[in-house]
Amino acid sequence: MNKLAHLLYTILACLSLFTAGAQTNKRFSLADRKLLAKKEDSLKIYADSMINAETAGKRFLSDSQFVKIFVRALVTKNSFYYPFDSLQTVSVLYPDDSSFRIFTWQLKKDDYMYFQKGAIQMHTPDGSLKLLSLFDASMFTSKPVDSLRTRKNWIGALYYRIIQKEYNGTKYYTLLGFDDFTSSSNRKWMEVMHFDGTTGEPVFGGSVISFKEDTGKAKPALNRFQLEYKKEAHTQFNYNAEKDMIIYDHLISETDEPNRKETYIPDGDFEGFKWGDGQWVHVDKVFNFKLKDNQAPQEATIKDVNGNVDEQKLMEQSEKNIENAKKKAAEEKKPAAKKKPAAN
Repeated sequence: MNKLAHLLYTILACLSLFTAGAQTNKRFSLADRKLLAKKEDSLKIYADSMINAETAGKRFLSDSQFVKIFVRALVTKNSFYYPFDSLQTVSVLYPDDSSFRIFTWQLKKDDYMYFQKGAIQMHTPDGSLKLLSLFDASMFTSKPVDSLRTRKNWIGALYYRIIQKEYNGTKYYTLLGFDDFTSSSNRKWMEVMHFDGTTGEPVFGGSVISFKEDTGKAKPALNRFQLEYKKEAHTQFNYNAEKDMIIYDHLISETDEPNRKETYIPDGDFEGFKWGDGQWVHVDKVFNFKLKDNQAPQEATIKDVNGNVDEQKLMEQSEKNIENAKKKAAEEKKPAAKKKPAAN
């Protein structure tokens, strides 16, 4: 009887999955699905070229073409359900409630600088497109952590994790992201976003990063949190579901120069943030926590084998950029080879 019950359960589970898959397929006509797949094939080429093309002109042109084709693809009815999961250099994240998805990617300017790009696609009942473009303003501010921001002056990052929380009826979406910041340092960002109840527009920040439980001199709450560190340092900054905390490496200056963030490296301790009363409250020390090893990186990708955006891969790709820049600089310093005299 137990075997029979197990067999029936398995059959019912398979039927349930088949029905769910059929319902998903009904969201697209066969023609629309073929159209989206064709556009995705084109997008793959431009997404790769934005990072890996040899010349800046080609990279910028690829970004322009990518945006045009991407918007045309998203106009397709019910495109929200199309995963675009073959775009290996583009992050696509959904919150738990699937009320939207956020796309972020990087455009390589040169070996030392990247531009951040992004857009939010809202879920709509009728399958029509509601797309909110994000415009990176991080280059134009010296104080990126001190203000509320809109999508028109967003602090850009390539997001690899989204955590959904709720307080007093408002849903807060915490975004963790990576920024290939300068030739000597990287940044990781913690950005809390919610949607304005009147306009429906995304709001970034809002005094949600608290240090009220820290000892010593009181620190003001921040609108967003950044971790800047030495380019070559392996620095962890991610959400741990078991502890329900955002946990990151405690950093120190390896040269005892605290004003130079490019000298910061992990010292073995961990700090964190715990959600409570509508804020992420800083935890000075997180004990008995060990991070899992990550898998080896893949060329020109920010995703793991399951298609998830991988924090470690972002750092490893950044290290490859450093090595390429060093090799290029070394080649440029080599004296030009002397021509041999022509034979008589």
